Amino acid sequence: MSKGDDFDDQMIVAEVVSGQKELFRLLVNRHEKPVYRMGLSFFHNTEDAADFTQEVFLKVFRNLVSFEGRCRFSTWLYRVAYNTAVNSVVRKKEYQSLAEDPSSPEYAQDGDTPEHTLFRQVVQEAVWEAVKELPERYRICVDLFFFYDRSYQEIEAITGYPVNTIKSHVFRAKKLLREKLADFRY
Repeated sequence: MSKGDDFDDQMIVAEVVSGQKELFRLLVNRHEKPVYRMGLSFFHNTEDAADFTQEVFLKVFRNLVSFEGRCRFSTWLYRVAYNTAVNSVVRKKEYQSLAEDPSSPEYAQDGDTPEHTLFRQVVQEAVWEAVKELPERYRICVDLFFFYDRSYQEIEAITGYPVNTIKSHVFRAKKLLREKLADFRY
């Protein structure tokens, strides 16, 4: 997301809060996909992820007046989404990274040769399997940092983990992934 998008989000929020509620659809359109993918990470099926996405945007809409603009709107939104997901699955204690799901069609590249497509799929599956084996706290930080492009400060705002803990989790996760993938050969 560019700085312009963040500024646009702030302007849209201000307009929605001032009464132009129909503009909320712009925020939903812009952020629906990453929230849905977060839902998939926690709930592992499309129906629950869709329900989760709807629940998150309902909460955001109802509480939009409490958004003070001290952070990016997307950070605040992901914090609401993360808390909603954690509260929903706290009994199950399940979190599965879907940020690099190799079955996802969005990772296909136009113009790829069949060999390149196969190679990409094999590599993604290897990474996917390695990420699935990481401890939950590492997977969450890796997902938010690498796949959702969040800064350490934003991850702190989303998860409540201190920045140094997040840095440590990302560092350790990268080390574990390097070790797990060291023998990978295609």
